Amino acid sequence: MAVHGSSSAPPHSFDLVVTGGLLADPLRPEPQPGDLAVRDGRIAAVGAPGTLDGARRLDAAGLLVAPGLIDLHTHVYAPGTDLGVPADEVGVGQGVTTVVDAGSCGSDSWDDFTDNVARPAATRVLNWLNISRHGLVQGRRELAGGPGDIDEAATEKVLRAHPERVRGLKIRMSSSVLGDSGLAPLKAAKRVAARVGLPVMVHVGNEPPHLGDVLALLEEGDVVTHAFHGKPGGLFGSEPQARAAVARGVRLDVGHGSASFSFATAERALAAGFTPHTISTDLHNRNTEGPVHSLVETLDKLLALGLTPQQVIRCSTLHAAQVIGMEAELGTLAIGAAADLTLLRLTEEPVTLTDADGATRRGTHRLRAEAVVRDGGVRTLRSP
Repeated sequence: MAVHGSSSAPPHSFDLVVTGGLLADPLRPEPQPGDLAVRDGRIAAVGAPGTLDGARRLDAAGLLVAPGLIDLHTHVYAPGTDLGVPADEVGVGQGVTTVVDAGSCGSDSWDDFTDNVARPAATRVLNWLNISRHGLVQGRRELAGGPGDIDEAATEKVLRAHPERVRGLKIRMSSSVLGDSGLAPLKAAKRVAARVGLPVMVHVGNEPPHLGDVLALLEEGDVVTHAFHGKPGGLFGSEPQARAAVARGVRLDVGHGSASFSFATAERALAAGFTPHTISTDLHNRNTEGPVHSLVETLDKLLALGLTPQQVIRCSTLHAAQVIGMEAELGTLAIGAAADLTLLRLTEEPVTLTDADGATRRGTHRLRAEAVVRDGGVRTLRSP
């Protein structure tokens, strides 16, 4: 892949033209040949192949030109928490232009997270603010101490003051986190979220509380992450409640993680009509070497289960942008949107993939991130 400059570009040309690829517009059923032009960090034009000219040209022959991938569930508060991984390692370094940190910080550590993680990163870093004031800074039982772990006023203040970066609230509703707190923290999160009009992302895992009781408190736009885990209970321990929740607009997210994605559960869910709305990783410094590795490899796992390339791209672009209320800015190839792009190579080759339980599946296709365009700059990730 090469980026070519032109000193003789016409005066009204674009800053960059991505040419020769297939535009994987998530609103279309299939990718289509075309050129895409960037000016001032925005998508400025889309045209037929060979019709656009620019000061620089990025040759995307043989590649899918997708909106920048969005990882809706990561942990990038490094070194503020013991799980944190540097944002650019799992962001632009792996072909992902936007990561959303899922509850690593709460209101107590918001300023430190912003100053030392979000602002310095080349990757766009957004946030699900933990309903616990501590986030994960003091460990992973952040809601076991009772009401003192939650400061609703301070949390609401952060949400209102930083809408450009905080896109909702995160809460972990599993027995290892909650102690004796039960459903009270989720009710608190829903009160705060309702006051500011933002969604809640809910981690589910080992019960109690019963998943059906958690789902009963969720509304349109809220997200259940780790929805396809292989632990007792789960979707098929609360199937009627899960169907009702999906019908009213609750979104199911993969959130792979070290212990939260099961091929067997996902296969059963797909057969039963539970399709993931979004595909995310729950990447942190204990699973980047496996079983998760990257968002692109997580997309490969859903390809192996029968989703199409366009479906997995849609789950990690448009759908993710809709969840965080940024679909006019991100996850789209529409003119005027941010020129965040991921260039992907789809190859037909055998690949063995491993889930969080150690089970394997054989896939026949694989995606590789070749380059990203972020904030007007091009980063090449590997040789073709």
